[in-house]
Amino acid sequence: MIELSEKRVTGPVIRLHPNDNVVVARVDVAIGTAVPGEGFTSRSQVPAGHKIAARAIRQGEAILKYNVCIGFAAADIAPGTYVHSHNVSFREFDRDYAYGKDYIPTPVLPEPDQARFMGYLRSDGQVGTRNFIGILSTVNCSATVVHKVAQWFTEERLADFPHIDGVVGLSHGLGCGMEMSGEPMDLLRRTLGGYARHPNFAGVLIIGLGCERNQLSGLMAQQGLEAHPRLHTFVMQESGGTRKTVEAAIEAVRGMLPAANDVKRVPVSARHLKIGLQCGGSDGFSSITANPALGAAMDILVRHGGTAILSETPEIYGVEHTLTRRAVSRTVGEKLIERIRWWKQEYSPGRDVQINGAVSPGNQVGGLANIFEKSLGSSMKGGTTGLMEVYRYAEPVRQSGFVFMDTPGFDPCSATGQIAGGANMILFTTGRGSMFGAKPVPSVKLATNTPMYSRLTEDMDYNCGTILDGTQTLPEAAEGIFRLMLAVASGERSKSELLDLGNHEFVPWNIGVVS
Repeated sequence: MIELSEKRVTGPVIRLHPNDNVVVARVDVAIGTAVPGEGFTSRSQVPAGHKIAARAIRQGEAILKYNVCIGFAAADIAPGTYVHSHNVSFREFDRDYAYGKDYIPTPVLPEPDQARFMGYLRSDGQVGTRNFIGILSTVNCSATVVHKVAQWFTEERLADFPHIDGVVGLSHGLGCGMEMSGEPMDLLRRTLGGYARHPNFAGVLIIGLGCERNQLSGLMAQQGLEAHPRLHTFVMQESGGTRKTVEAAIEAVRGMLPAANDVKRVPVSARHLKIGLQCGGSDGFSSITANPALGAAMDILVRHGGTAILSETPEIYGVEHTLTRRAVSRTVGEKLIERIRWWKQEYSPGRDVQINGAVSPGNQVGGLANIFEKSLGSSMKGGTTGLMEVYRYAEPVRQSGFVFMDTPGFDPCSATGQIAGGANMILFTTGRGSMFGAKPVPSVKLATNTPMYSRLTEDMDYNCGTILDGTQTLPEAAEGIFRLMLAVASGERSKSELLDLGNHEFVPWNIGVVS
């Protein structure tokens, strides 16, 4: 487990752990700035959020942040020197997985004491946080039809149905030019099946072309889906073509509207919340403010019986041992390591991808030297409770508590898998300012620093930079996030919803070879 000991602010820098050999610049630090509390004078100009050597570090010595190795000194580094990718080398090192060594059961509050929110209770027992009608495509060839149908249902045409959040068309670039069987097709169908069953949909249409590899009949059979009044299917080549399919699909949606509008919110326990955890555009403050605050909020949710879904497998690489130590069993821990092994040995060799070290240009500018350092912060979103289960991409999440889902680090693709698994909200931390919506679920943005939050107030929902500013403690921020989560689950609009984001962020994982 990553030790979140009391941070110490000394003038312009923050010490995260007593054993660290680097500190983090709280503000921009000029050359010649004295830091008496750390015993050095800055030899470099260091941007806010970046690292400074707190003592002499020998070449080859581990760089420690939160007392966790994030790389190795590429040369001798003098105290006060700027520490970043130019003088930090990335290489593999041994980690003790110690399966289950730190696992501690989390007491769940009795249901009468659990927090409540106003949700949509579906006939299958699932609970939605929104009430959409969704239109899905089996293949990119039906994408235009899907969007034409959704676009017909303007605010004016839905004015008589105030309890419906909208009609959303979700298309993708897959479904043909791919393997007809095996993992790529299974994964696509699992994703579409998860959306078709999602509790945030009051009704669903699935539209195919007819000659694609992802045949509608195969999708329905493999996913155990059957047509009924809330699930309609269309094959364009059998429905008379583009125009006739659009017209028929519009009529089908119109027929669904009265029943969908009759569904009302009712008070339900927070145990029905399944939160997909995301971070994008991370910076050097992500591991100091928003990510640990979100993790602490998820600890609260777990105590209330809810579910926190950590994902982005490449962004836990290097600190996966801190998760396996929290696993409820060796079996669960080994599931996680098997997914890491697959990424490292089968999927990524020879490719310029972040699990092999390099992070995005935005992460670099934000102060992150490599994937180990990014993973350090990213993993904190999962809080401190036991790791209860590990899922493959888009698998149904049925275990409550803190769980992990194997996904890429690309946020839209990762969130798509979480939503297919049943997530009914996305909580998304960002230091650089990621703009992201996730229909049919609300996406809530948590800013790591006040300057970015102030600059992007139309997109950011909560400012965790107050922790850095000293106006709010981390536990206070966590409680604020938890309360915001309940309010949004009950219908309060997130900033991404006010901007109508989320119509084009449905991105199933393209894991196969296109042919």
